[in-house]
Amino acid sequence: MQGIISSFRRGRKTYTPRHFIIIVESIKTRKDAEKLVGKKVEWKSPAGKIIHGIIASAHGNKGVLRAIFEIGLPGQALTQTVEIK
Repeated sequence: MQGIISSFRRGRKTYTPRHFIIIVESIKTRKDAEKLVGKKVEWKSPAGKIIHGIIASAHGNKGVLRAIFEIGLPGQALTQTVEIK
C-alpha cells in the first residue's frame, strides 16, 4: 500500500521534525485509518537510502495518518510516496 507525505505535523508556531502526515487514497474514514496503526512505513530517498517509520495514529476524521520516522525526513520528501507494509 502506498501513501503520499502531505506535511510535517505542526502547530501554529512549531513543527515536529520526525512526525509526518500521510494521505492514503483508499482510506476515507478515521475508522479505516485506525486499522493501520502500528504498521511500518518506508521512505526511499533518490540516493537509495531507506528511512523507516511507524504509523502512530489517525489524524483527523478523513482517514489521514500520522507517522513517526526514526530520523527526520528532508524537505524534498514532501509530496513523495511512502510504502506502508
